[in-house]
Amino acid sequence: MELEIKKLDPRARVPAYAYESDAGLDLCTLEEVSVPAGKYVTGIRTGIAMAIPEGHVGLCWAKSGLASKYGIIVMAGVIDAGYRGELLLTVFNAGDKDYTFKAGDKVMQILIQPVVQAEIMEVKELSLSERGSGGFGSSGK
Repeated sequence: MELEIKKLDPRARVPAYAYESDAGLDLCTLEEVSVPAGKYVTGIRTGIAMAIPEGHVGLCWAKSGLASKYGIIVMAGVIDAGYRGELLLTVFNAGDKDYTFKAGDKVMQILIQPVVQAEIMEVKELSLSERGSGGFGSSGK
């Protein structure tokens, strides 16, 4: 599969896999951005747009190092195939210290995955299952 990337700003870094076997492409910030502890920041510029192939979606996930060391987690992580604008990122700082991304730093990763669209059928009753309507903690864990 080919993934078309357009640089909207010459300073932008084209997404790349850090290792040949990686699932996610790294997305980098175009400019320096500070994320205060306990707050989220939206609209982090990447300076790139992409054409995700029809029948696929871009799913954004945290970088494991940023999440485990600093509490930086991803919000608003779905990029639909029809979107052609600049990728603007949103992160939450669950840590207890402010975190600053310098221009060009990796912020998150995007996985390009196939999508299955369901045929929606409104029904009066749902089929039975072993779990039923058991919610949080219903498995005993």
